[in-house]
This record gives sequence, C-alpha cells and structure tokens, in this order.
Amino acid sequence: MDISGTMMMEVNENTHLGSEDYEHASKAKKDAAIQVIQPTQEAQFQNIQNQPTQEVQPQSIQGVPSQIIAQSPMNKVVIIAKLSRYDHLKKAMNDLGVTGMTVTQVMGCGVQKGAGKRYRGVEMDVTLLPKVKVEVVVGEIPVDRVIEAAKKALYTGHIGDGKIFVYPVERVVKIRTGEEDLEALLDVE
Repeated sequence: MDISGTMMMEVNENTHLGSEDYEHASKAKKDAAIQVIQPTQEAQFQNIQNQPTQEVQPQSIQGVPSQIIAQSPMNKVVIIAKLSRYDHLKKAMNDLGVTGMTVTQVMGCGVQKGAGKRYRGVEMDVTLLPKVKVEVVVGEIPVDRVIEAAKKALYTGHIGDGKIFVYPVERVVKIRTGEEDLEALLDVE
C-alpha cells in the first residue's frame, strides 16, 4: 500500500533520526520531521466499525477519581513520550479508531532529571530531553483502551518511557458547525 501521498512533512531539528549516531542517519531523516499519516474517512470508519464493543469499568487514573471519569462521557488523554516511539503510538491510536490528535514536540524530564541519555549521537548533559506530547479527546472509545494501547506502544522498559495523564472534559464545541460534545468529536460528513 502506497501512503506517500498522504504524508505531510515538517522540517524540525528535534525529530527522531532512526539512529543514535547523527553521522549514520540518512539525509532524509535529518531533513524530515515527524510524519503524520492522514487516513481516509472510510478507513477511519472501518477501524471504528471493527472494534468489539464491551463495557469497561473505569479505574482511578493519575489521581483522578474513578467516579469523575465514569461521569464524564469525554476524556482528554495527554501522553508524554520519547520521540523515537511516536510512530508506534500513532499506529496504535489509529488502529484503535482515535481519529484526531494534537502532537507537539516538547522538552522535559521526570524524576531522573533526564540523566544518562544520548541524543543524535551526543551525550545529553542537560536535564531537559526532547519528547513528544500527544493529546487526544475520546468519547465513544473507552479511555482504558486508549491507555492500554499507549502503554503497549510506548513500553521499552527504560527510564523515560513517558507518562499518561487523563482529564475529564466538560464540553467540546466544533466551531464550524456548532455541534457540541460527542457530536463535535465525530466527523460524519
């Protein structure tokens, strides 16, 4: 399947090069930023349609009581992860039927203060490391499925695998159509 016509490229110095050593990375990798694949609406519909339906019991996530998550039909999931794992995360979200996401390249560190990592072949002596921040709002897809898919896609077992935060969303408004809440999250045109 040729997907080259569906990719958008953005030049950015913080992209993953596919190699720890800058000299061994290809020119294309050095020049390219994160690739974002825009699936067709038909593919999105098939992904959602093929998902088994099951009731998932919400749990307490990152300090948000399960009662709040259970009462909110919509949740915002914020995932902070290594740039090198973004493609795995993007595929996992796409396979799950998550059709919209906001992706930001950020710098950050956790409890370990970004210790002992190499980036583009250079030992990082600073406490802030390049990361990717992915934000999705889900309504019909159970938030626990999003979390499990993200954990599976991002896990390496090393320091810096990332964090997942979940927040209840009170209201969503699609500016163009005026649709609100779950209807605003669905694109049925």
